[in-house]
Amino acid sequence: MIASRLRPFGTTIFTEMSALAARTNAINLGQGFPDTDGPPEILTAVESALHSGAANQYAPLAGVPDLCAAIAEHQRRRYGLDVDAQDGVQVTFGATEAIAATMLGLLEAGDEVVVLEPFYDSYAATIAMAGASRRLVTLRPPDFALDLDALAAAARGARMLVLNSPHNPTGRVLTRGELEGIARVCIDNDLVAVTDEVYEHLVFDGEHIPLATLPQMAERTLTISSAGKSFSFTGWKIGWASGPPPLVGAVRSAKQFLSFAGGTPFQHAIAAALADAERHVAPLCAALRAARDQLCAGLRAAGLEVSIPQGGYFVNADIAALGATDARRWCRALPDRVGVVAIPTSAFYGDADAGRTLVRFAFCKRPEVLEEAIARLTAAGSAVT
Repeated sequence: MIASRLRPFGTTIFTEMSALAARTNAINLGQGFPDTDGPPEILTAVESALHSGAANQYAPLAGVPDLCAAIAEHQRRRYGLDVDAQDGVQVTFGATEAIAATMLGLLEAGDEVVVLEPFYDSYAATIAMAGASRRLVTLRPPDFALDLDALAAAARGARMLVLNSPHNPTGRVLTRGELEGIARVCIDNDLVAVTDEVYEHLVFDGEHIPLATLPQMAERTLTISSAGKSFSFTGWKIGWASGPPPLVGAVRSAKQFLSFAGGTPFQHAIAAALADAERHVAPLCAALRAARDQLCAGLRAAGLEVSIPQGGYFVNADIAALGATDARRWCRALPDRVGVVAIPTSAFYGDADAGRTLVRFAFCKRPEVLEEAIARLTAAGSAVT
C-alpha cells in the first residue's frame, strides 16, 4: 500500500507518455532526453576510467575528489562563486536525487516551501516526502512573467524557496531584475533558497545569472545542477549540490541513506568534462537553438500558438488555437492519431486549470526527427483537436 503522502502523485506523466510512445511507435517529444550522444572525448574518458581499477568501486560519499574540485572550480571560473571543494560540494545520482536529499535534509515536518508553478514534478513529491507543504506562485502564459508581489506574499512564514532558471517547462530565463526581487524576498523572510540550474549552459536568449551571485545570497543559497543536460548524457545521472557547508552538509546527511555513492567511472569523466565545459557545451547550445527554432516554426505552421523558450529543452504550445480545451486528453490521443508524443503542461501545475490547454514539446532531438514530427502534426490538421 502506498503511503498517504505519496498517493496524490501516482505514476509520473513521463512514465505514462513514454509507455504510450513505445506502444504506438510514436516520435517521443515528451520526455527530455537527447537522441544523440554527447562529446566523444567524454565517452573516451569513461572508457579510460572503466579500465583504471579503482574507478569501478565505491566513490567517497561526497563524490570523487577530482569531480568535487572540478565543480568548485567551475563555479569560481564561470560565476565568481567561492565554493569549498570538500565541504561545499555533494555529488548525487542526478539532480533529482539532489532535490530529494535537499528536502529530506533541510525541511522539518510542517515547513512550507515557496515554489513557482509550473514546476518539475519531483519538487512536489519530495516536499511531501519531507512532511512539508507547498505555497505556489503561478507563472502564466504567454510570457510566464514572475509576479514579485505574489512571491512576497507567499514567502511570509515560509522556510524555503525553490527556484528553477532556465525554467522547466516554460523555458524562461529569469532576468537580473527578477532575481534581485527574489533575493530581497529571501533576505526579508530569512528563506533558504534552493536553485535548480540544470539548464545553466543551455541559454539561447538572455543570460543565466545564479541567484547565489547576488549580494547576501551566497550564504543562504544551495545550487543544484547536473552533467546530464549540459553534456547530453542524461542516463549517467551525475548531479550535484553546491553552496555553503551547512546547507551541503544537510544534503549529505540525507544522501548517505539514499544511495551513498555510485557512478564512479562517470564521475571521473564528468570531472574532465567540467574542466573544459565551455568548449563542450557551445556546439550543443547552438544545435539546440536551431532545433528550438525549427520546432517552434513547425508548431506554428500546424496551427498552434507558441511561446518561444529562452533556454532549456522544451517549447510550450497552446492548443486552444485548434479548438481543443484539454491538453491531457489531447496528448493521450495524439500518439494513436498522429504518431507523436508530447506532455500536457498541466501536469506541472498544482492548479491544473492554469495550464489546461498548454502542451510541452521537447526539441532536444535530431533535425530529421523534428521534421518528421512536424510533418505528422501538420498533415493531421483538425484531426488532433
